[in-house]
Amino acid sequence: MKTGCWAAFLVLIATALSAQAQTYPKFEVDPDWPKQLPHGYFFGQVAGLTVDAQDNIWVISRPRRVVPQLDEPPQEASGVPAPSVVAIDPSGKFLRGWGGPFMMSDAERASFEWPVSEHGIAVDSKDNVWICGNGRDAKAKLDDNQCLKFTRDGKFLLQVGKSGQSKGSLDTQNLNHPSQPVYWARTNEVFISDGYGNRRVIVFDADTGKFKRMWGAYGKAPDDTATKERTYDPVPQQFNLVHGLTISHDGIVYVADRNNNRVQAFTLEGKFLKEAFVAREIPMKGFGTVNSVALSGDKEQRFLYICEGHQQRIRVLDRQTLQEIPQARFGHVGNQPGMFLGLHIITTDSKGNIYTGDGRDGRVQKFTFKGLVP
Repeated sequence: MKTGCWAAFLVLIATALSAQAQTYPKFEVDPDWPKQLPHGYFFGQVAGLTVDAQDNIWVISRPRRVVPQLDEPPQEASGVPAPSVVAIDPSGKFLRGWGGPFMMSDAERASFEWPVSEHGIAVDSKDNVWICGNGRDAKAKLDDNQCLKFTRDGKFLLQVGKSGQSKGSLDTQNLNHPSQPVYWARTNEVFISDGYGNRRVIVFDADTGKFKRMWGAYGKAPDDTATKERTYDPVPQQFNLVHGLTISHDGIVYVADRNNNRVQAFTLEGKFLKEAFVAREIPMKGFGTVNSVALSGDKEQRFLYICEGHQQRIRVLDRQTLQEIPQARFGHVGNQPGMFLGLHIITTDSKGNIYTGDGRDGRVQKFTFKGLVP
């Protein structure tokens, strides 16, 4: 290739790369998703979302947190709290539902401890469903220190941890108000953000429930005695409500450190890589800014999505730099399609669509990926 042509070629490549770097994803709310649920079902507070290998959306909600006036017992004509676990196909059609104290008999629940307050859901490569809980029932002396594993149809398989048995963040047998399980198929492990009571990420074998490893902020040992004051200078050395996590195709664990307003990145073994504080302009009080994290649907997973519960927005970060792309953020408080009330949880499917769950009104929404825009 001649020198002039080669130079022109390099300019063309540089221009293309620059254009790619300056683009960001665009989304449009789908007001018709999901379809109306059968049997008069409606969701309680949405406590977790995940997507399986067929792009079905799994929702875990809290039927005991339902406040409307209902018949006693609830009737289909007037509305019935949905089962705790519901699967919806990509078109928005109800597939199955099970779980929770209203849908399971005492005899069914005798072999495991269903959580007081549901929180977090994952589906593994064998279509098994993992759920956790973050509640406390002082009257019944029940405390969610466990996660559970079921078949896709709700048959109990495994319990990790025991209710009311947590001994803190160094306990390798029990959890303490965990928020989200995430399955990693290459090593058959389940990663759990154990963060309402404890201050860590913890990893178990997905078949046996055997403890594998754990870590706190910066890959350090978790310390329950450290302050929970929210500061930027100095930066907190411990997690402060680990509310969620996700794992990229290239094996990087992104942790939502909610009340510290930050996301931290780690290797699968827990080595700290980098961090970013999100929405520093928001006052250092009230809800944190990093409720939940998800990744874009492209092969490189160029973008990291932040479910930000303070201003009720989806914020978009460049995954390599963890710098926010301000033009890409969307959403605000409200009860119309595309708005949020208690924005709590986020996940994405293989096509790059975003799904969100509200923690106040039990609403699940789909935001269709419309491509990249400059």
